[in-house]
Amino acid sequence: MVVVGDRAIQRAEVREFLATRRAKLSPEQAGVPDYGGRRRVPGLRREEVARLAGVSVDYYTRLEKGYLAGASESVLEAITRALQLDDVERAHLFDLARAASGAGRAPRRRTPETVRPSVQRILDSMVGTAAFCRNGRLDVLATNPLGRALYAPLFDDESRPPNLARFVFLDPRSTDFYRQWDRIALDAVGSLRAEAATPATAS
Repeated sequence: MVVVGDRAIQRAEVREFLATRRAKLSPEQAGVPDYGGRRRVPGLRREEVARLAGVSVDYYTRLEKGYLAGASESVLEAITRALQLDDVERAHLFDLARAASGAGRAPRRRTPETVRPSVQRILDSMVGTAAFCRNGRLDVLATNPLGRALYAPLFDDESRPPNLARFVFLDPRSTDFYRQWDRIALDAVGSLRAEAATPATAS
């Protein structure tokens, strides 16, 4: 997945991704000795991930805070193994790293996308089915009432536009929402890679 946005948004995406992957992996699953005592966080601690990946705690903490720029392929592979990422999650991590490494370049300029009133009227006329319109980055641009109701979790965060890829990869509810999560995730990766390879339209 290619993260679209400025460096602050990119770092937030990295933090959320790595923290949620770490939280879902128990010490037992990772083969980490658990000497008892109450854990303040679910899943593994940062120092445990760092030890499994063979990096310093300070370095892993910096990575998890969103500073992936410059991370080598060997480090990313070590983190993949430590967090037991699947193929889709591994691809997402590498795409986050590529996006972070390119954060200093001038962002691609795109013409702001809007939905024509005629498209919205078509959506609204589809009263018997859920329907929505999205762009190549999987932003949901418009929807009809049934579509909004069906995909209600997408619209919970009103601070930013609803995005299908963000929901699939960063919202833990998505694995329950989609019965075939693996297929949906692969489709999302394919769509975003295709979009990343498409030249932006100058504004």
